[in-house]
Parts: sequence; C-alpha cells; structure tokens
Amino acid sequence: MEERQLTVGLEIHVELKTRTKMFCDCVNDPDETHPNVNVCPVCTGHLGTLPTINKKAVELVLQLGLALGGTVFPKGRSKFDRKNYFYPDLPKGYQISQYDEPLVLGGNLNGIRITRIHLEEDAGSLTHTGNESLVNFNRAGAPLMEIVTEPDIRTAEEAAAFGEELRRILRYLGTSDADMEKGLMRLEANISINMGTKVEVKNINSFKAVHDAIEYEYKRHAAALDSGEKIIQETRGWNAEKGITVSQRTKEDAHDYRYFPEPDLPPMYADAFDLEALKAAIPELPHEKRARFINEYGMKEVDSYVVTEDRAAAEFFEEAASELKELDATPNYALLLNYFTSDLWGMMKKDGMQFTGLKLTPANFASLVAMVAKGEVGSRGAKDALTHMVKTGATAEATVTEKNLHQVSDAAGLEETAQKILAENPKALEDYKKGKLESLHFLVGKAMKELKGTGNPALLREIFERLLK
Repeated sequence: MEERQLTVGLEIHVELKTRTKMFCDCVNDPDETHPNVNVCPVCTGHLGTLPTINKKAVELVLQLGLALGGTVFPKGRSKFDRKNYFYPDLPKGYQISQYDEPLVLGGNLNGIRITRIHLEEDAGSLTHTGNESLVNFNRAGAPLMEIVTEPDIRTAEEAAAFGEELRRILRYLGTSDADMEKGLMRLEANISINMGTKVEVKNINSFKAVHDAIEYEYKRHAAALDSGEKIIQETRGWNAEKGITVSQRTKEDAHDYRYFPEPDLPPMYADAFDLEALKAAIPELPHEKRARFINEYGMKEVDSYVVTEDRAAAEFFEEAASELKELDATPNYALLLNYFTSDLWGMMKKDGMQFTGLKLTPANFASLVAMVAKGEVGSRGAKDALTHMVKTGATAEATVTEKNLHQVSDAAGLEETAQKILAENPKALEDYKKGKLESLHFLVGKAMKELKGTGNPALLREIFERLLK
C-alpha cells in the first residue's frame, strides 16, 4: 500500500483593528450588539457610491508581511479587484478583494511558507431564526486580511500551532485582537492525501476545531481511498457538536468568480507608504522573546510560552525581573516566575483583569518577591499582601507593615509557640515517637496557624525536630 502523507494548506481571515471600515467612514466595531447601526450607502452597496481606501488597513497588512519576511509590493504596485458572487450578506453582489497583485508575497512562519497576504472587505452576517434569516451589515465592509499558506503542513498539531503563533504575532503587532469567538480570526483548511484532490473545510472557529477537523478529514479520505471511492473537490463545514465535516457545495475555482480590476479604486504604490517606519515599529516578536527569556531567566520552554502569550504580560514580567535585579545581586527569577504565573495571573484571571491598567506596578511586585526571597515575608503573607497590592496599588513594604505580615524568624519566640503547640497536641507527640513522621507536618501547620501565617516554616520545622527528640 502506498504510504499516505497528509497535506494541509491554511487560509486565515483576520479582521483588522482599525477605527473605520475598509472603504468608508463607518465605525469598525466588532463589539457592537445592535444590528445595522454602523452602516452607510458605501458599505451597503448603494448604486453610485464610491469607495475610498483605508490607508491604516493597508499599513497593517504591509507590517505583518515585513514581520513574516515577505516581499511587499512584489510587482511594484498593488491593486484591488472585484470578486463576483452572490450571497445574502454581501450587499454589493461582489466583494472588493485582491487577485493577481496582492500587497504581500512570500514569507515564513514556523517553517511554513506563506504564499500571499492580501486585503479585502468582509461580508455581513446572518442570523437564522426559525423559518427566516436576518442580515446584519455592521460587519460588511470591515477590513479583512487573508493569509494563505503553501501546502507545507503535515500534521493536525502543526496546523494548530501555526494558527496559535500567528495569533500571538497579530496581537503583538496590534494588527487585530484575533478573537476567534467573535469571528475576528477565521480559519479554513485545504486538506488532501499525497497531494491528491483537496477538500476545503470552513467554519473553523478554534484551534482545537482546526486540529479535529483535519484529523477527521484525514481518516475520511483514507477510508474512501481504501474502498476505491473518488475524493470530490468540495467545500465542507465543520460541525463541532458532532465532530464531523459536512458537505456544503462543490468547490469553486478562481475563474468562477470572474475577477476583474476594481474600476473605482486606483492602484497603490510603495512610495506612498513609509515602509522603513513600518519595519522599525515591529516589536520583538513572540518567538524572539521566548528565546531570550529562556536564555536570560532560565525559563523552561513551556513557561516561556505562558509568559509571552500576552505582550503586556511579557513586558510586565520583564520589567519586574529588571527591578528584582536592582534589589538583589543574585535575583531569584524562578521565584518571580512562580508568583507571576500562579498567584498573580491566577488572581487576575479570576477577577477578569488585564495587565493593561493594572494598579500593581512591576516594581512593587518585584519588591514583594525580593522580600519573600530574603525570608522577610512568608508564602501565606505574600499571598495576602499581593491580594491587597493588586486591589490598591500599594507598595510591598507599606502593605506588609500595615497588615503585619513580616515573617517571624525569632528563634526564641518560635520555640515558645512550638512548646505551646506540643502541649496542646500530646497525641501528635505520641504519633511522632511511633514513627508517624506526618505528625511533624501537622505540628508545623498548627504553629503557622497560631502565628497567622507569619512564622518561618523552615525554622519551625527545625525547632520541632529538636523538641521531639
């Protein structure tokens, strides 16, 4: 039997983060809940209206192309084309898109070659209720970028990883919020076995769905080939509830759309854009930041992904690490990372907080971690202090003092507490002498409770071990 090789190419649509739509002055607001309020004669396709190019949208596409190593204005210029097809939420009866002269050709991400990146306008959206369908044109005319890859992807995992990394880059650049639940990033997968007849799967709205749809199609193709069936070139939709793809229509070819140059828009040329400024404004990208964090802070790779997932979070951590180094010549970056990823981030996610606008400063966070590293504050006290600091923006020193959270390391005072705990828990003493070592942990816990979490647990353990002999 011939060895089977899965081949996947992705088409990714991304709504751009601009103030207005692609060809008119209507507000581009994906969060608008009232239908048909951000509309005008241009984006609803009234006869006689003329579109105007949104320069910011073009710049966002060009910057992504530069970030991915693509060639911008590869043919010396770029133009828009009309893509003709009918759909109820496409008010013009055609879509202004790009065909043979896209803004970007080439590029690479995760070892996957980028074919092209072009710019077009989005369609509206349909809501199906009972026997009727309602159309909302708020999204119609929104700037929509399409990234097309070569068929270089060989596994479902690789496809999902590509999409996740692209989303990180889009967010770092400020190109798009790329929120898949809101439809700001939509994926389509072109799937085949051994470069045979390909099938396009649409309606993919999560990276898990990308993975599962590709896995399903691979098994479906393999089963068809085993039984001698012919694979049909078609468009299929992903049904997440059933975990299957379903046939929607036979796949159109480019000539079915009858592309021709958009007569109402002039060509665009490179000299109209400050390409050097766009390139200079590209920040350190996620993969670059991960590599540096692993090298500078001794992070594990898995932790580097967590910290750099959000640009604001990565910048907060890095500033806190810099502050910690100022406070301690041998900074404990592992301790900083632990409090950052577990305590701080866990607290923020629980309360729906973001790093942008956070009252807690990186400097104050670093100060608290430094106090923990020096034994001035215990684990319990640090958690209580952090909770207060996040709510109020107070400094670590003021919070620890105000809340009386300084760790008690006075040996005489701790021994007095230990003696009291032993007197109150004679059974634990007997159990320890019988070889039940967990009794020691019990006694230390009792002493920490007595001291309201401010005792030095390591020193308490030493004292109990001595008293229990």
